[in-house]
Amino acid sequence: MGAIKNANMSPLFRTELKVGRIPVTDVQPAVHHGAHPAKAVVGEDIPVRARVFREGHDRVGATAVLYGPDGALVHRVRMHEGAPGLDEYLATLRPTQVGMHSLVVEGWSDLFGTWHHAATVKIDAGVDVDLMLAEGVALFASAAEDSDRTEQDRAVFAETARVLADQSLSVQERLAAAETPEVTEILTARPLRDLVSPSSSYPVEVQRSLAGRGAWYEFFPRSEGAQYHPESGTWTSGSFTTAARRLPAVAQMGFDVIYLPPIHPIGRTHRKGPNNTLVAGPHDPGSPWAIGAEEGGHDAIHPDLGTPEDFAHFVAEAERNGLEVALDLALQCAPDHPWVAERPEWFTTRVDGTIAYAENPPKKYQDIYPLNFDNDPRGLRRAVLKVVELWVSRGVKIFRVDNPHTKPLWFWEWLIGKVRRRHPEVVFLAEAFTRPAMMHALGRAGFQQSYSYFTWRNTREEIAEYLHEVTAQTPAFYRPNFFVNTPDILTEYLQFGGPAAFKIRAVLAALSNPLWGMYAGYELYEHVARPGAEEYIDNEKYEYKDRDFAGAEARGESLAPFITRLNRFRREHPALQDLQNLTLHSADNDQILVFSKTRRPQPEGEHADAEAAADRGADGVPLDAPDTVIVVVTCDPHSVREATARLDLSALDLRPQDLDAEGRFEVEDLITGARWRWGAENYIRLDPHVEPAHVLRIVRG
Repeated sequence: MGAIKNANMSPLFRTELKVGRIPVTDVQPAVHHGAHPAKAVVGEDIPVRARVFREGHDRVGATAVLYGPDGALVHRVRMHEGAPGLDEYLATLRPTQVGMHSLVVEGWSDLFGTWHHAATVKIDAGVDVDLMLAEGVALFASAAEDSDRTEQDRAVFAETARVLADQSLSVQERLAAAETPEVTEILTARPLRDLVSPSSSYPVEVQRSLAGRGAWYEFFPRSEGAQYHPESGTWTSGSFTTAARRLPAVAQMGFDVIYLPPIHPIGRTHRKGPNNTLVAGPHDPGSPWAIGAEEGGHDAIHPDLGTPEDFAHFVAEAERNGLEVALDLALQCAPDHPWVAERPEWFTTRVDGTIAYAENPPKKYQDIYPLNFDNDPRGLRRAVLKVVELWVSRGVKIFRVDNPHTKPLWFWEWLIGKVRRRHPEVVFLAEAFTRPAMMHALGRAGFQQSYSYFTWRNTREEIAEYLHEVTAQTPAFYRPNFFVNTPDILTEYLQFGGPAAFKIRAVLAALSNPLWGMYAGYELYEHVARPGAEEYIDNEKYEYKDRDFAGAEARGESLAPFITRLNRFRREHPALQDLQNLTLHSADNDQILVFSKTRRPQPEGEHADAEAAADRGADGVPLDAPDTVIVVVTCDPHSVREATARLDLSALDLRPQDLDAEGRFEVEDLITGARWRWGAENYIRLDPHVEPAHVLRIVRG
């Protein structure tokens, strides 16, 4: 970027003052002023913004700089001005390796910008013409002697100085020498900087792709391959061996993560029966979240599921199918858990001498004892760390943590920090449906991703507002995973919306966000709720399920082919793999949502490894593929909707070669294969019973 010249900086500014010679404030991304690292994943575009200004009228510029874990330069790019008059500067950085990075924004005096502005104004007014030209000569002559510049740069600057000094030319011809495309290109990429003033350094943790991207599929291993015996009314449980047979179908749908509820022994004391009844029959399997029995606790495997060797085989089969196993980490115990007898101080004892069971009024969980982290915090945290380390040694690198908001934040900061220092590849997902302050705090404490409010955002206004929040306001510390359903959550929208509702929610979850998930049965349109509850009738939490996935697909009664296409779109289009690149557009129908996601070419600037930056990141994600996807989706699963969609064309990264003579561009519907010419305004008609969405890629010229 040229030599950093601080020769004119007073020694005063080398002290501990908070403001540099060129003030740089409001740097983003920064979490609590750098107290916690901002989140990023390899190959992701990181939007950077800051306010840069100075006294007087001289021009300033700004540069965003990303340093790698070893302190070496990763990416340096010149920032551009945002909205006029707000002193805001913007840029995009793209990391190519995992690890803790550092972000710095440099403010600087723009020598050329200051001179050129003054020169054009004064020359047009006939004031100080010779003086302004002479100052231009001096500026470019000095730049031509800068040894840090390339030979080509120095030659261009020397020629510019020569023409500026040539009195045989007109004043306008001399000034035009400083405005040629060649000079502009050099100064845009490598400006003439003075009084360079770096901001504080802000940590940015760049993690592997599955920390911030991925499609999750949840199933209960005990149901996969379970057999019902009508003569006795009993079941034979599925196992890791039978569940592994389902993995190819999950992988074929395009999922990246197979998530398992707890796989540990289940307590018998106060075991819940079907539909959460208080009395279980002798053959009812109970809730997997009631962890612990005489066979063991969090470190043990339910004997019906198999042995540690069987689990290892399941993990290996998942890996062979391109899937990674996520395991539930539920820090609670059934009354039969060994910890209850061995470490009673880890629980809350009531005044009557009984141990308090879990409650979330009006819900009661008589089969579960919560852990109390205040009685013996040191002993309990060591025990949990030992459990996590055991499952990491067994091949688990992703943990879906049950109800983390019911445990103290200090514990998660300690545990996640401890685990990730030893195993930086480990990912923690917070299953936290609670108040925003706690959900955000869990992200700051170390959780890479979290369940979200998406499940309950159904109108266009609700969805648009939430998408803006999670893509523009909170991504530095909060990464949402858009699950369309869970064993606990069956929304009214799905209960009464029919198959169209299932398609609509899948489109929204899979294409608006790089993280999404679904629980088995969604592809079969399971939608019958338990009366008085927002959850499934005959809930799988308390019994086995025997689903005929293959038969439903053969009969055309499965959403699996549609899910497969959505996940294929995600893999084929880099634009769908980032969180912060979403733009909301408008439509004159309050049930039609329009958004786009754009992946621009690699931001210009200096790179530590230009070849790697232009190719692929550590996880194989394409880093330099220009790509735009426009999604138009109805939020009404019942009625045909028509509208005019109005696009913000500046968000689509359109180039001259993409446009025809009328300024329109070609789009292809990835769902139907149809092609149209689109522009700023476009008529659309969506029938939810046929196809409730257009998923459009811009056909590049």
